[in-house]
Amino acid sequence: MINPVHLRTLIEVTRLGSFAAAAATLGYTASAVSQQMSALERDAGVVLFERAARAVIPTEAAVVMTRHAGKVLTDIEALLAAAKTEDTSTEVLRLGIFPSLATYVLPRILKNPAWKNLGIELKVSVAEPGQTIQGLRTGGELDVALVFQVGQTGLAWPHTINRQWVGDDDFRVVLPASWGFGSDAKVTADHLAQMPWIMHHPGTSDAMVIERLFASCNLHPRVVAWSDDFHASLEMAAAGLGAALVPELALRNKPAGVVVLDVPEIRLARNVFALLINDRKTARVQLFVDLLAETLAGMRTAVN
Repeated sequence: MINPVHLRTLIEVTRLGSFAAAAATLGYTASAVSQQMSALERDAGVVLFERAARAVIPTEAAVVMTRHAGKVLTDIEALLAAAKTEDTSTEVLRLGIFPSLATYVLPRILKNPAWKNLGIELKVSVAEPGQTIQGLRTGGELDVALVFQVGQTGLAWPHTINRQWVGDDDFRVVLPASWGFGSDAKVTADHLAQMPWIMHHPGTSDAMVIERLFASCNLHPRVVAWSDDFHASLEMAAAGLGAALVPELALRNKPAGVVVLDVPEIRLARNVFALLINDRKTARVQLFVDLLAETLAGMRTAVN
């Protein structure tokens, strides 16, 4: 099924001729736009763009699809509006969600006026992705699981599950303010090589991805603490113990005493997905996932 969010992105990419320009307009990263367009190409079974160094060139298929995308989106909005006026029932959605998404994104959705029009009654279970996925298996207690994946490791789900990309949660380098770096400091991986670090516990899928990334930068951290809890890592960093790699969602409640930096060599994100059981994927569920994607995209602002 083609995601309406991807159609909106297609229109902007075709209009502007650049993933980066479309990302700036829509509030995504260029990487997120590229992933959306790759997903749309897979769903549609056609090549939409010829990639160049600084621009993308729409194919004839992209031009044709863009021409119809606006009408499709308008029709969807009209159908939804009509359905809302006719249908006053509610639908129970049993939702599994990981902690930072439950803490910072879900409350925004529940306060959004659009939420009241969806007609959904939520039953929420907050847990890490591995546990949440178990609730989707045959006879499980969930309809939808919101999970993240760092790189291509660590998660597996039944073939009956539909996976839909929702957005990205970029990691940022966090340093103690007491180290004297300003938020606008130009820092490279070399500057961080000899500093103490707070790292994920070895052996976890996230840790393995981060270790490979650091090794590719010739950054071999001197570990002073192991922590899989980002809030604990932030508090330890604020106290001066060491540097940490923390996703932007967790940084929305960062303590005083830390500096958040963008280090060019250290580019990593948690890719956020909605896992949906195919025979429970209703129009209302899809609207909820779309609202989630729009909310997450709107929160991708500077955290310094």
